[in-house]
Amino acid sequence: MSNVEPIPVLSRTEVVERLSGHTHPNQQSYRAFYSSVIGGITKDPAAMVIPIDDHMAHRGHAVFDTAIIFSGSLYELDEHIDRFLKSAHMAKIESPFSREELKAIVIRTVAVSGVRDGSTRYWLSVGPGGFTLSTKECPRSSFYVMVVADDKFTKLDAPAGGVTVATSTVPMKPPPFSTIKNVNYMPNALVKKEAEERGVFEGIWVDENGNIGEGPSMNVAFVNNKNEFLVPDFSQVLAGCTMKRVLALSEKLLSEDSDLRLSRICHRPVSEAEARQCKEMMLVGSGVLVTPVIRWMTESLTAVLQARLPWPCVSCS
Repeated sequence: MSNVEPIPVLSRTEVVERLSGHTHPNQQSYRAFYSSVIGGITKDPAAMVIPIDDHMAHRGHAVFDTAIIFSGSLYELDEHIDRFLKSAHMAKIESPFSREELKAIVIRTVAVSGVRDGSTRYWLSVGPGGFTLSTKECPRSSFYVMVVADDKFTKLDAPAGGVTVATSTVPMKPPPFSTIKNVNYMPNALVKKEAEERGVFEGIWVDENGNIGEGPSMNVAFVNNKNEFLVPDFSQVLAGCTMKRVLALSEKLLSEDSDLRLSRICHRPVSEAEARQCKEMMLVGSGVLVTPVIRWMTESLTAVLQARLPWPCVSCS
């Protein structure tokens, strides 16, 4: 005889009551959520849900993107939406809205949230409709927007003094999937999990040819002994909006009259062997901005890199 308690069959009212009581500390930062399925915005975290038959939930057929909210303004929203729509095109997902409508919905949701410092992320899915692989069963695509309050720019994910990374043993995603910002982040999550188990901040992907890829949610960059700024090309990794901004800002350092001066900017394949000979390494992304790497560990080798603090490309002006 089973010791499992009888499972109740709940009414809609009882479901809503239980969802309202199912809370966790992070929900305090969830300020607003838009769903095209319900056609509106809610500020109740218990109502921030998606249908289980949405193909985003069980097939991963969806894309997403983000934008930082800083002092009440959305940073580089246009650039992020452009990448969002490029990802959607590559994933063969038709948007239920025009580009300007998508942008307006994001802005409206952020405004309703009242968040002045935080982030928004938004998803485009082929939508709900069933549990097969075929998108033919989905009547329409779905669009969701979440706004989260946090202090990314005053309290970054990474320690200010620099971090330790390690080469990940998790296989790197192949293109084109690695260049689409899609919701299939299992490999990325495993890279992060492995890093935590090894006691380092992040894992770094290296491809089958020995070239540097990226971190699980950020790009990487280097400065070699010739003061060349090396950025692995985007042919096999996601083209980070923050990394693109850093590349643009780095142009100013070509004419810098100080020790910070760069001799050249190189956007090309960078081997792990070459990277380990560099004098500086950094992680670049919206969650870490530009964070120095001070150690890069493997099973048998620890390379120590001297990173300049602070690095000028932190500027977002």
